[in-house]
Amino acid sequence: MSDSLVVCEVDPELKEKLRKFRFRKETDNAAIIMKVDRDRQMVVLEEEFQNISPDELKSELPERQPRFVVYSYKYVHEDGRVSYPLCFIFSSPVGCKPEQQMMYAGSKNRLVQTAELTKGGHAPSGVRTKGPRAV
Repeated sequence: MSDSLVVCEVDPELKEKLRKFRFRKETDNAAIIMKVDRDRQMVVLEEEFQNISPDELKSELPERQPRFVVYSYKYVHEDGRVSYPLCFIFSSPVGCKPEQQMMYAGSKNRLVQTAELTKGGHAPSGVRTKGPRAV
């Protein structure tokens, strides 16, 4: 049932930004941070970053408000191959207003479908990671 719940649509400009981000040719780590615009009932772009480490990204996220993130990073496999996977992250810190948490949770699946991402993670408050592979 939760797969079909849609609280907020995805802004058309953000859809295009996500499509371009998926097929980017740059090899640096990059991120798109998105938020819910309550007035428009829409997921919108908050900020875009180039050449950002996981720690820098973490410091850009609000401490008391949920956010969605799509993160592209360089990953070197054991056999030496290099890939640039996309990570979807739903940050929902402790202390968020329940109304906000519901809006974000209800919008997550639509955003994942729109961005055509197949894997995602949820990072509750207090989780410490050692880079994107740990999420």
